[in-house]
Amino acid sequence: MANSYTISDLASEFDLTTRAIRFYEDMGLLQPQRTGPGGRQRVYSTRDRTRLKLTLRAKRLGLSLSEAREIIDMYDSPRDTGAQLKKFLNVLGQHRQHLEQQAAELAANLEEVKAHEREARALLVKAERPKLERSA
Repeated sequence: MANSYTISDLASEFDLTTRAIRFYEDMGLLQPQRTGPGGRQRVYSTRDRTRLKLTLRAKRLGLSLSEAREIIDMYDSPRDTGAQLKKFLNVLGQHRQHLEQQAAELAANLEEVKAHEREARALLVKAERPKLERSA
């Protein structure tokens, strides 16, 4: 098979465990051919390698594996490119909104932590002031 890869090849190239690659296979993202006794040896194609690369890119963007699979599957089928791009933009837009919401929540949480820090510092100054006055 031209341009084929073993599970170890892909694990090494993408700095993954073989267990992670088997998980992606279980999720339907990869579909290796099976060879050897009992079909125990996996042989990955260039298509599988590309799908793994796209899956990892989607993960870095924060997409779920099901979102990644949906988008990657769109590019496997020879359908209308415009529809594929619209779907991709829709998924990215929803994900961006989710990230913006998380960022706003984190910013609010950070401001609350800062307020508590200021309050605690002010109370500490008050608490230490009598000690300083007594020692003077």
